[in-house]
Amino acid sequence: MDFDMSVNFKEEFDKRNIQHVKLGATDLDGVLRGKYVAPEKFHSALDSSLGFCDVIFGWDSADVLYDHVEFTGWHTGYPDMVARIDPATFRLVPWEPGTAFFLMDLFERQADGTNRPCLLSPRQILQSVVAKARSMGFQPVCSVEYEFFVFRETPDSLREKRFANLRPLSPGMFGYSVLRASQNADLVHAILDQLRDFKVDLEGFHTETGPGVYEAAIRYADALEAADRAVLFKTGVKEICSRHGAVPTFMAKWNRDLPGSSGHLHESLWDLEKKRNLFTDSSRPHRMSETACYYLGGQLALMADWMALIAPTVNSYKRMVPGLWSPTKVSWGIDNRTAAIRWISASENASRLEYRLAAADSNPYLALAASIASGLSGIERRLQPAAPIVGNAYATDLPLLPSSLLEASRRFRASAEARQVFGDSLVDHYATTRDWECEQFSRAVTDWELQRYFEII
Repeated sequence: MDFDMSVNFKEEFDKRNIQHVKLGATDLDGVLRGKYVAPEKFHSALDSSLGFCDVIFGWDSADVLYDHVEFTGWHTGYPDMVARIDPATFRLVPWEPGTAFFLMDLFERQADGTNRPCLLSPRQILQSVVAKARSMGFQPVCSVEYEFFVFRETPDSLREKRFANLRPLSPGMFGYSVLRASQNADLVHAILDQLRDFKVDLEGFHTETGPGVYEAAIRYADALEAADRAVLFKTGVKEICSRHGAVPTFMAKWNRDLPGSSGHLHESLWDLEKKRNLFTDSSRPHRMSETACYYLGGQLALMADWMALIAPTVNSYKRMVPGLWSPTKVSWGIDNRTAAIRWISASENASRLEYRLAAADSNPYLALAASIASGLSGIERRLQPAAPIVGNAYATDLPLLPSSLLEASRRFRASAEARQVFGDSLVDHYATTRDWECEQFSRAVTDWELQRYFEII
């Protein structure tokens, strides 16, 4: 995001009558954690820092404490990390008048009194990948698109109904429906207009196939800003919907009979001045440059081993069903939506790779970090991809992707390349949190089990 670093926030707050300031950072699951602070506290923290409890990396998405991680826990006393406000992320919250919002970066206090970037902080993990790209002469430019279902429910009614028999925003299978979007124009326009004013511009917004499901294409930006926008989009949509008597879900697969919700990543590499898209070469087949080929080769080579960063929940793998628009194999194709990666040969500036493996439940910082880092690895190793698949990728004899979070977690933990790129601390901690997620699911007694076994066995 272009930002004037000379902004005087005391003058800006007075001019805009700012009474409240919201600060946030994501945990490993991509949940935006944060708090309100008084403007006076903000001004003090902006000049130095503030404390933020490291428990956000010590519990799961339901605030249940992990019982066997080293980074934090009862054995450390859950101390504060050092949180530094990123002034470039300044936004006004249109649906909360008089409220400003900023993202934070998190640091660990060292024994010698110095601070270092938190090795588990998703935003800083992506920052390190972008720094690596820039050291190689590349600026990653990305965008994220999300599918999500909307229901005429409240947080209370969801629980009263036990998440069953929910009322969708609109009935029926109405993909690309002008009618359905118009019938819900109050909510649709609120999302479009208020997110624009929140500096999360959308390039496209339309219904998808399914009751009450929409797809939003967030405007492209430098990789870090693209991930910031993605995080703020998900939280923003939830907050806007709540003011219209609705609740969205970004679960990868909320209903077995309906398509899942994607979170596709669009990526290209530009020169450092962002004057030229280095993925485009009109002299080569499909206008795909040698750099783009190597980048793709790296993504394919590491896709299965790093999948836990892209598909982070037990539910992620319920989406990956042949014939329902989600990839199941390590594959790529030219404008082929059955493949895990789709090459889009558009104009010189718009040609890009679409990483279709990612779903709406992914943490955009980690998903972009994994997909970009694997691409950079391909460039360094000059990895050539196999020929693009033609036709139905589901019917090809290609390597299958992991079919469960447990399998993906084990592969990630065993990946020497992941340890080289992300470090042992992140790999071990993250894999442990995914194993925990699998353990919690294995203990659950599901409705399917009750219906199948309760009476007959």
